[in-house]
Amino acid sequence: MSVMESKIIHLSIERPWKEVYAFASDPVRMPEWAGGLANGLRKDGEEWIATGPLGAARIAFAPLNDYGVIDHIVTLPNGSKVFNALRVMPNGDGAEIAFTLLRQPQMTQADFEQDAAAVLADLNTLKAMLERP
Repeated sequence: MSVMESKIIHLSIERPWKEVYAFASDPVRMPEWAGGLANGLRKDGEEWIATGPLGAARIAFAPLNDYGVIDHIVTLPNGSKVFNALRVMPNGDGAEIAFTLLRQPQMTQADFEQDAAAVLADLNTLKAMLERP
């Protein structure tokens, strides 16, 4: 059994956590802050389809819940699945959002660091949007 290298990327958002969760968990709004989904998502049954440079990927999101869990499984065009853990938690009067990035077996260290930087940029975009007056 092998364990992938992981990195938890997180930041605080000065907005009530339930508001952050409601916005961040809405697949229709995700392309506004998640750069990898810039082409948008379209619903297909219980899943969502994202079209990118590698083709169409299917995304299955955790059901809406009271715990701030926005986990999702991305099925890439080649059939491989990538588990993404995304959580919004209370942090005082605001929120903490955390994404656990797993280094996939085919990723170089440079690719992993680039992916982590992209996730942090996405979370910073979300923060800026939600903290805007």
